[in-house]
Amino acid sequence: MADLVIEKLASLDAPTVDAVQRLAAEVTTYDLVAPLNEAALLALHHATVAHYLARAGTGIVGYAQHDPGADTAQLCVHPDARGAGIGTALATAVLADAPGSELWAFGNLPAAQAIATGFSYVSVRELLILERPLTLDEPQVPLPEGVTIRGFQPDDEPALLAINAAAFADHPEQGGMDHANFIERTEQDWYHPADLLVAVDGTGTMLGFHWTKRHDARLGEVYVIATAPEASGKGLGGALLTAGLAHLAATGCRQVILYVESDNAALRLYRRHGFVVARSDVVYAPPERHSR
Repeated sequence: MADLVIEKLASLDAPTVDAVQRLAAEVTTYDLVAPLNEAALLALHHATVAHYLARAGTGIVGYAQHDPGADTAQLCVHPDARGAGIGTALATAVLADAPGSELWAFGNLPAAQAIATGFSYVSVRELLILERPLTLDEPQVPLPEGVTIRGFQPDDEPALLAINAAAFADHPEQGGMDHANFIERTEQDWYHPADLLVAVDGTGTMLGFHWTKRHDARLGEVYVIATAPEASGKGLGGALLTAGLAHLAATGCRQVILYVESDNAALRLYRRHGFVVARSDVVYAPPERHSR
């Protein structure tokens, strides 16, 4: 594309954020896969990442984002502007500034695979998206003795963050959730306090939580589920999972999804409860970066 310009910005103004959000929405409609994950969409409003805009005569035709903390990048190109090397140009710009950065490929679509191959990148991580239908009579796993499940209360936040940090200590994204990250998510339109279930013992000590998410009237998500180390191996994970599924079903959801690493031991639990693989997201990196 002769008039293509790649522009790097430390932050985006409101009109540009809107333009990138529209671009991502149009790509999602075309590919049936969102090109930017939740963290990237939230980061559109921040200067904590590097933003790359691909501009042509018709305006913004592509976008890339590099997260220096995770050293990962995500990118998308408008469907009408594909086949002109814009995706490769965006990836080239990112990797010129941050050599060796990992590249997300949501849905692992052929175009993303081609870009990865062009840089001699290989798959180093796979995130599975599982799904299953929901019914109004979801079977329940009994809670461990003395444990009850209730809705989230504001005073629960410190304990929830501590359990999350312990449960996801090795997870490159989820393990870093802090107060600011938590508040940012609870300020989103989709958040409802009743959708965040916590498990407590007889003294009120939190032992785990299941944060469910409703995407729309029919689709729910096992957003985050975690148990405290001292509660491990007592069946609490299964009880929290089924309690959350029943909650989503009661709100009207008829389908549920979840994201899980392909090597996560919890995959066995999800399969036992009827989840199957719908698709996968892949991270590509130089061959020497087989760190995960």
